[in-house]
Formats: sequence, C-alpha cells, structure tokens
Amino acid sequence: MATAHIEPLQPASLLQLIWLASPALPVGGFSYSEGLEPAVESGHVSDESSAATWLADQLHLSMARSELPVLAAAFRAWQQGDPQRLSALNDWVRQTRESSELLQQTEQMGRSLLDWLRHRDAADARLAVLAALRPAPTWPVAFALATLQTGAPLAASLNAFAFGWAENMVQAAIKAVPLGQAAGQRILQQLSHAIPAVVEGALALDDTQRQAFAPMLAILSAQHETQYSRLFRS
Repeated sequence: MATAHIEPLQPASLLQLIWLASPALPVGGFSYSEGLEPAVESGHVSDESSAATWLADQLHLSMARSELPVLAAAFRAWQQGDPQRLSALNDWVRQTRESSELLQQTEQMGRSLLDWLRHRDAADARLAVLAALRPAPTWPVAFALATLQTGAPLAASLNAFAFGWAENMVQAAIKAVPLGQAAGQRILQQLSHAIPAVVEGALALDDTQRQAFAPMLAILSAQHETQYSRLFRS
C-alpha cells in the first residue's frame, strides 16, 4: 500500500515554528478575544463546557474555512514569487472581516509581524513585497512568509498557526469566563487533538471553497465595540 510522503521537520525549523506560535511573539495576539469576551457578556459562554464548544466551533467554522486556507494559498504564493496573488489574498482577508475590530486585529498583527521580521532578517527582499500590501499586510499573509522563512513544510506551518491561535484563545477564556488553569489545559488539549484534521481539510480547499461566514461571531464582535467593560481589543 502506498503511503503519503511526509516532509521531515528539522530541529531548527521546529524551534522557529514554536517561536512563531508562542504568545510571547510581540504581535499583540494576547490582547484579542475574537468575539469571546462579548460571548461571555451575552451569556453564550459561561463555563468550561460552553467555552470549549465555542472555541471548537470557531476552529471548525472560521479558522478551517478562512484563515488556514488563506495561509496555505499565501505560503504557495510566496514560494512562487507571485505578488499579484498575495495582494488578492490580502484583499480577501480584509474584505471578509465583518467588524472593525476584527479588521483592526488582522492588520495590526500583520504590521507587527512585518516589523519583527525586519529585525530578524532585513535582507530578505520579500519583506518589501509584504510591506507594499495596502493598507496593511494581514496576519495570515504575513505569517505565511514567516513560516516559509523557517524552512518548515506547509502542513507544519498551518499546524503552528492554528495552535498559536488556540493557545491565545484559551488564555482569553481563562481571563474572561473566567476559568482555572486546569480547565484551560483541558480545552487546549481538545483543540490540539482537532487541529491536524482541520489543517488537512483546509489544505484541500481551493479558492471557490474558501469562505468567511460566522454571523453570530460578527454580531458579537460588533457589539464588543460598545461593551461597557472590556479586557480585550476584540
């Protein structure tokens, strides 16, 4: 029986991916809840079980169909040196952010990652292409270049992106619900078990299948803009 070829992940690349997925990366990911805080305020999320369900739904309905497929397409476009494709993907991300806060998040994190990449390797000519994306590079398009620079294969890059998202969101849940650290670890375990299959599905999507449609998330994100008391920026 034939088996799929699995690209080896070298230790140096693995460490770079861990670095990129870490909440310590100075891009501000820890300051966003992506609609989770207003979900708590409105009563949709109130305990460990509902928080786990909320984040699992977000992983399968939003990340799997939007950010991860964009990241995969941008990764390939960076490999092929296709600035027009990158610009189109960047525009798609911006145009599908359904609230001003979600748009602000992807642009701010994209800019911050660009600044970090300049400090890491200013000689990479592709940074000029990333900086030329207007009005700002978005988070998944910038992250695609960052992971390509590590030498890691595409699937590993998507797994790192998804796990970084999961870790930030679990930390947001711990603060906003609130939850204990043990509950947060249980939720993170559930998400980490689900991520490989989600990544595999995202890799199989083409442009016509990519979508960003999460009406409740969009409504709650818009409501967060005027929420009385807030810990997070989204």
